Amino acid sequence: MRIIYSEDHRLHFPQAELSGGQFVTPFERPSRVEYVLNRLRERKLTDICAPGPVDMAPVQALLDPGYLSFLETAWDDWKAAGMAGEIIAANVPARGMHLDRIPDNIDGKVGYYCHASETAITQGTWAAALSSVASAQSAQRHVAAGADSAFALCRPPGHHATADQYGGYCFINNAAVVADMFRISGATRVAILDIDFHHGNGTQALFYDRADVMFASLHGAPQDAYPYYLGYADEIGKGAGEGTNLNYPMSEGTGFGAWAQALDDAIAKITAWGAEALVVSLGVDAYKDDPISFFRLESDDFTDAGRRIGRMKLPTVFCMEGGYAIEAVGINTVNVIEGFKDA
Repeated sequence: MRIIYSEDHRLHFPQAELSGGQFVTPFERPSRVEYVLNRLRERKLTDICAPGPVDMAPVQALLDPGYLSFLETAWDDWKAAGMAGEIIAANVPARGMHLDRIPDNIDGKVGYYCHASETAITQGTWAAALSSVASAQSAQRHVAAGADSAFALCRPPGHHATADQYGGYCFINNAAVVADMFRISGATRVAILDIDFHHGNGTQALFYDRADVMFASLHGAPQDAYPYYLGYADEIGKGAGEGTNLNYPMSEGTGFGAWAQALDDAIAKITAWGAEALVVSLGVDAYKDDPISFFRLESDDFTDAGRRIGRMKLPTVFCMEGGYAIEAVGINTVNVIEGFKDA
């Protein structure tokens, strides 16, 4: 399996994250990629390469132009306004107010375009986000050209990013861009399977009213887990997309038995729907020791999960999402890949 990643991911490394009322080293950090790369090499998975240039057309087709312009210029505007530190949202729009009126002041813009203030923007964030989506695009092109699968080691991740908001460490929704690229290249129906512990709220929002992309997410119940406000089982899509949105919220302490049952149900529904290509939002934060999650999967369970996904025999692109038990993130990620390859 080809693995694609960019060294430019290192350009995004905020020095602090707001967690539990204090500033801590971000859970989403560059060393996550190093642990995955080291494990890939240990397991002799060495078809590793850099992405080609980013193609902005598929990104612009999905995302709000004002939001993209904001991401590109936010750091320069922030510094021009005399701000000393990194960009962290301090203001958010009040519910029911004029959400179509975007502030001119950069501090107001940050709040307008951000849905989670744990996510900071640095000088290199825009370049890193572009390199991340470029990795996902290169993986999609590799599979669309005839390969059975590819793994985009994306950083920053993407599944919490909507058409016009960042948060949850995500700026551009890599998996969504890949799914749309599969559609553009000829697939009639594309499925996104999100196994990250946290609900892919951004991906759901992007495809909620579309009939050509099915979204299935296994995640912590939203009443107890970030991103909190989406991910309930009764969210099934709307309009043309009704029935193509599948949520599997699960409670604290969920182990592999219940989790695998949900995975099998999602796989069965994706198969019955007739998906022609698959995008996997590959988060491994369902692991028992993840510091910001509450499922109880063991490392070997990820191998089993990869094997179940592999049995679908669909052209597949994996896009890296979460996983914050740093020393285990490489093992768990590569276990999914190896299970998939062995199916």
